[in-house]
Amino acid sequence: MFAVIKTGGKQYRVAANDLLKIEKVEGQVGDIVEIGHVLAHGEGENVTFGAPFVDGALVTAEVVEQGKNRTVIAFKKRRRQNSRRKIGHRQLLTTVRIAEILLGGATPSKKAAAKPEAKAEAKAEVAPEAKAEAAPKEAKAKKEAKAEAAPKEEAKAETATAALFKAPKGEPDDLTVIKGIGPVAAGQLNEQGITTFAQIAKLTDKDVAKIDEHMPFSADQIKDWREQAKELAKK
Repeated sequence: MFAVIKTGGKQYRVAANDLLKIEKVEGQVGDIVEIGHVLAHGEGENVTFGAPFVDGALVTAEVVEQGKNRTVIAFKKRRRQNSRRKIGHRQLLTTVRIAEILLGGATPSKKAAAKPEAKAEAKAEVAPEAKAEAAPKEAKAKKEAKAEAAPKEEAKAETATAALFKAPKGEPDDLTVIKGIGPVAAGQLNEQGITTFAQIAKLTDKDVAKIDEHMPFSADQIKDWREQAKELAKK
């Protein structure tokens, strides 16, 4: 018997004991996961189609491995504008082995182990005397952790509110005149203290690296804007 399932926006034709890679599903190695989106099932030439899914049909699979797919590179270049952007993506994948194809509301013979519940039961079995002894130590550890985290949180808040550059005095320029800078990008640059053509024209490579690190713009984009700003600053 085979079935056609849908998971992660893709369709797969599967049969018992088939090994396949699908987009990531939550679960540890050895867990049984259920895939309820069964589009069709059949044996030989007898095929039943769903509308869109078959009622009462279920496919179970055992998690074999959690991993990642190969990296996919998206490269975009604009001719004669010295603009290039390179973005990589690596999809999370789960390798599963099809266990059962169930029809008519049948229940699976294997179920996922209730690991969180087992942990909860183990905690419940701890002796009351041990809990009483551990309580002061836990409270002290939490207090120390909060004390250590407070300065770090304050530092993060200060970093988040502080602009990358000091805005120059005077009227700001309309940065959207530069090709590649739209209203949204101009607003983001203004928030970080970049408001004039002259300021962009004087950006050093170190400044470019800082913007590349903290803002959603690539170094190539910023260098292109710098060259355009040099011409605009002369006017």
